[in-house]
Amino acid sequence: MRITWLGHSCFKITSQNSSILIDPFEPGSVPGYSDISQTVDGVLCTHQHFDHNYTAGAIIRENPDLSAFHITEISAWHDDQNGALRGSNTIFLIEAEGIRLAHMGDIGCPLTQEQATLLKGLKACLIPIGGTYTVDAQGAQQILDVLCPEVIIPMHYRDGEYGFPELGTLEDFTTLFLNRSFQYYRSNEMELTKDTPPHIAILNHP
Repeated sequence: MRITWLGHSCFKITSQNSSILIDPFEPGSVPGYSDISQTVDGVLCTHQHFDHNYTAGAIIRENPDLSAFHITEISAWHDDQNGALRGSNTIFLIEAEGIRLAHMGDIGCPLTQEQATLLKGLKACLIPIGGTYTVDAQGAQQILDVLCPEVIIPMHYRDGEYGFPELGTLEDFTTLFLNRSFQYYRSNEMELTKDTPPHIAILNHP
């Protein structure tokens, strides 16, 4: 499985000859990141905010094939008041090649027991860490302590000129995990296999 970070919370997940685009953002909407235009077999949006729902950024192939993936939608909230502030959020559990990967969207609250049960056994978790609109670094840590994914990929944060200025930084998150193994990638892509060792994956800006 190939994971490509396109900035903010937008990822392209590729398995075999199939690919999915998750949470594309509107052109020019997220500081530092290039506009999204990807040819894929399908597009998923965790919720309907402008920085996550730009479906026009996905060019769907003439004969799309999503047979490589099994996708489960898990309902969640965008805030800690049952959606009263920012509405609903969908967690996508994506399974392919014997790998379970979760994109947490803009989760804004702790997991319920039911959600945690559905997400058990994750190989990788793509999780927001920037706060303000989602859980912050500490909130993300609490979720990760419950899920115990082998590979952690932080998203939805500020890093220099990248990301909304009101978001927390990558360092706010990494300082909470000094006892974990980190890998800083030179590119915005990584290969995820069953044998990928546990680590926190910091993908480079696209």
